[in-house]
Amino acid sequence: MSDNIPLQPVRHKKIHDSKQRSGCCGCCCRGRDFKPRTVWLGHPEKREHKYPRNVINNQKYNFFTFLPGVLFNQFKYFFNLYFLLLACSQFVPDLRLGALYTYWAPLGFVLAVTIIREAVEEIRCYVRDKEVNSQIYSKLTTRGTVVVKSSNIQVGDLIIVDKNQRVPADMIFLRTSDKSGSCFIRTDQLDGETDWKMRLPVGCTLRLPIAADLLQTRSYVYAEEPNLDIHSFIGTFTREDSDPPVNESLSIENTLWASTVIASGTAVGVVIYTGKEMRSVMNTSHPKNKMGLFDLEVNCLMKILFVALVVLSLVMISLQHFRGRWYLHLFRFFLLFSHIVPISIRVNLDMGKMVYSLMIRKDSKIPGTLVRASTIPEQLGRISYVLTDKTGTLTKNEMQFRRLHLGTVSYGLDSMDEVESHVFSAYTQPPASQDKPPSTTPKIRKTVNVRVHEAVKAIALCHNVTPVYESHGPDSTDQAEAEQNYEDACRIYQAASPDEVSLVQWTECVGLTLVGRDQSSMQLRTPGGHILNFTILQVFPFTYESKRMGIIVKDESTGEITFYMKGADVVMTGIVQYNDWLEEECGNMAREGLRVLVVAKKSLTEEQYQDFETRYNQAKLSVHDRSLKVATVIESLEMEMELLCLTGVEDQLQVDVRPTLEMLRNAGIKVWMLTGDKLETATCTAKNAHLVTRNQDIHTFRTITNRGEAHLELNAFRRKHDCALVISGDSLEVCLKFYEYEFMELACQCPAVVCCRCAPTQKAQIIRLLQQRTRKLTCAVGDGGNDVSMIQAADCGVGIEGKEGKQASLASDFSITQFKHLGRLLMVHGRNSYKRSAALSQFVIHRSLCISTMQAVFSSVFYFASIPLYQGFLVIGYSTIYTMFPVFSLVLDKDVKSEVAMLYPELYKDLTKGRPLSFKTFLIWVLISIYQGGIIMYGALLLFDSEFVHAVAISFTSLILTELLMVALTIQTWHWLMIVAELLSLSCYIASLVFLHEFIVLAQVDAVSFVIVSGKQSNCDKLVFQREV
Repeated sequence: MSDNIPLQPVRHKKIHDSKQRSGCCGCCCRGRDFKPRTVWLGHPEKREHKYPRNVINNQKYNFFTFLPGVLFNQFKYFFNLYFLLLACSQFVPDLRLGALYTYWAPLGFVLAVTIIREAVEEIRCYVRDKEVNSQIYSKLTTRGTVVVKSSNIQVGDLIIVDKNQRVPADMIFLRTSDKSGSCFIRTDQLDGETDWKMRLPVGCTLRLPIAADLLQTRSYVYAEEPNLDIHSFIGTFTREDSDPPVNESLSIENTLWASTVIASGTAVGVVIYTGKEMRSVMNTSHPKNKMGLFDLEVNCLMKILFVALVVLSLVMISLQHFRGRWYLHLFRFFLLFSHIVPISIRVNLDMGKMVYSLMIRKDSKIPGTLVRASTIPEQLGRISYVLTDKTGTLTKNEMQFRRLHLGTVSYGLDSMDEVESHVFSAYTQPPASQDKPPSTTPKIRKTVNVRVHEAVKAIALCHNVTPVYESHGPDSTDQAEAEQNYEDACRIYQAASPDEVSLVQWTECVGLTLVGRDQSSMQLRTPGGHILNFTILQVFPFTYESKRMGIIVKDESTGEITFYMKGADVVMTGIVQYNDWLEEECGNMAREGLRVLVVAKKSLTEEQYQDFETRYNQAKLSVHDRSLKVATVIESLEMEMELLCLTGVEDQLQVDVRPTLEMLRNAGIKVWMLTGDKLETATCTAKNAHLVTRNQDIHTFRTITNRGEAHLELNAFRRKHDCALVISGDSLEVCLKFYEYEFMELACQCPAVVCCRCAPTQKAQIIRLLQQRTRKLTCAVGDGGNDVSMIQAADCGVGIEGKEGKQASLASDFSITQFKHLGRLLMVHGRNSYKRSAALSQFVIHRSLCISTMQAVFSSVFYFASIPLYQGFLVIGYSTIYTMFPVFSLVLDKDVKSEVAMLYPELYKDLTKGRPLSFKTFLIWVLISIYQGGIIMYGALLLFDSEFVHAVAISFTSLILTELLMVALTIQTWHWLMIVAELLSLSCYIASLVFLHEFIVLAQVDAVSFVIVSGKQSNCDKLVFQREV
């Protein structure tokens, strides 16, 4: 193969719509020009504009639009409109073929089921919305505290939110009852993260004696325009009646977004956004209604049957030589053969989907599994690509500290006792030699004891973890007493990241314990029980852009000011002082599957810190380009920092991840891992989970920045065969920009693909490209809020309810509790659902074609008369009580046991090719139907030529028995309900013959009389036509 392969660049249209990038539906933002606002505390009447009501409305319809809306959504589809027109045609006397209920009863049943289902869902939404909108809150007014409903809250109101109460609107945090001066909130319903987050009140309002004093001040909040970003906020707080006026910058740490829950203390806030302008509402996207590939294929077959219906009607009219009012006869034939397109197929398939969903929920082998999209269970049986997140999905998201690396020495789990010994000796040796500042001895090489102590101390201080003390029962220590005495048994750690909790728990294990923290101070306990007090001067939280966090603390005992920082090696390499081991050791630890953090520090003098604080506060007060200015000031401090250590934290694999991935691979499903972790960690996890087998090579796509580099790298990759691909998000973006088609072609040939440093939008983009390029079904699996866009973009989204919350689970089509359940979900339930629906649809088509073939034979024999063979009750009874139960019982059939399907995943491969329901199987069933219908009708006419009444009765009985026998012969594994269905249908027909004998005979006699009269009339017309010729 040539090395120089011509590649054609791909030109893309740039998307400038921010709502599209963020996943917003746009309905709440359309037609509105959002602007910044000034909100006066406690004075909603001073608002500059009219703001939306604080009402949550998740309903699709209202009282007046419900029925028109539901009917429109049903009849906008061709086949529903087709059956409506057929039913309406029966009001025309010349076109009527029988009783009106023959056509209106099936259509009415379908519409009734749909309307009831939509009504139930709307009522549920209404009840949920009413419950939320009617929640009671306390509002501060000049008359005191009054009670107000959530729906009556306005911009500018001062609202009191108690512990464990939902925040009713987007607010700025002003005061708290917690003595720490801060409060924690739970954000799992907003961003999917289960860890608590700390929020800080505005400084000058917190210092007021009582909350009522807020109304006595002339204060206002300047807030940015409403937007979608829940992780940032820019604003300022101004108090005009103080001397001098107070100005404080506001950031995300001062906000309380709606849908979060106060986890500690009582919070007082001023409302800045309500209703449709709240962050949670603007980020609520209504996902598209997914229509399964199976439903599309059935619709295609229905279109073929519709064409057959039209052709057959035209043939009948042409054989009559278009005599007389041929167009009326054409429409009557159209009505006569309308059963070729069975209306019951949709009812049967929808009911089948409900049964499949119930089976999934009731499966004891996959407990906790939920079906949130009951319309696409067949999709699970035809998956070709599984795209999965790593952290929390393949791994447990339970962090365990594994390694501390100091450059010249490394400590693992088996040597942590040495670290504990160093920490103990550091705090028990004479004070003169303990913990001297590095600036006093710059040329003296530090001992291992000092280096270990500094590293552990830095890890114990550089974080956002807060210890929380809780009482565990009536007999346990009181919460306040436990907090005062720092009771270890009552202490739990809360943080926004499980990584940070694992680091603080490790420092506790080696002797340095975090026992207290509030907004401005932190307390550590030494191995000897002594409490070290530190003042928190500044905190720089972790962001996905900066990939690092920092803190400036002051030691109360020595007065030393120290700037600690930790972060990813890609950013810390340029911040720390030059060394020759950082990059190599980071790579080694990443290859072990560890998440690596680089820890560094820098000692500051009082003058250096005062200069920094002045510039930092000025930057925080900026309204325009605040983030850039603040980052610039911080970066001025991040220079020549002293490298202390590397930490390695391991995220353990989920239970049975390896056999599950092997099962998917044997089933012909390709697995791609999309993660935000670094390349080395992602590669190691892929190997550890056996996503990449031992005998497979790995091609690591090197970092590329332009089209030429992408061209060369793609040519190098093309020369390799049967190797897994590992690529970073930046390189992926360059490839997709210039060589989208070529890259996707090569990637789809790989047995496994790992995309690291992958943004949420890139995950969704990869899925869309796979769908476009391969035309195969994709399944996305994730557990965090950053996986929602990927889950919603996939043909089948599976959410795991795990450490990162429920957001992915709530946005998914199917929710599971562990990754290993995916195997059974696909191999057993997906396979059975697809095969059962295929058999069910073919039998419904067979049932309709049989009776339509008999009608065609009947009309052909009797001079192409456009009259029905069976009247009213018999036609409806044939497709309902006489055959519905046996045919529908096919949803219980299975070709192999579930244990066999799990043991031999190769059985799944054939399903991806769509063989159970293909044009070939469809044609076979059409021929079977024509053959059986023709034999039954011709046989009845030949055997009972002289007694036509008996011919009609015998043909209908033969039709019923044939259908029951066909179902019995097709069943592969009998279920007791199948036997009941067969016997029940047969009993119903026998009972009809016994108890409704006169009605059935009269219907048949009417048909025969009509045939004889029409036959005579047709003979007369034929003689007249011959004479004229």
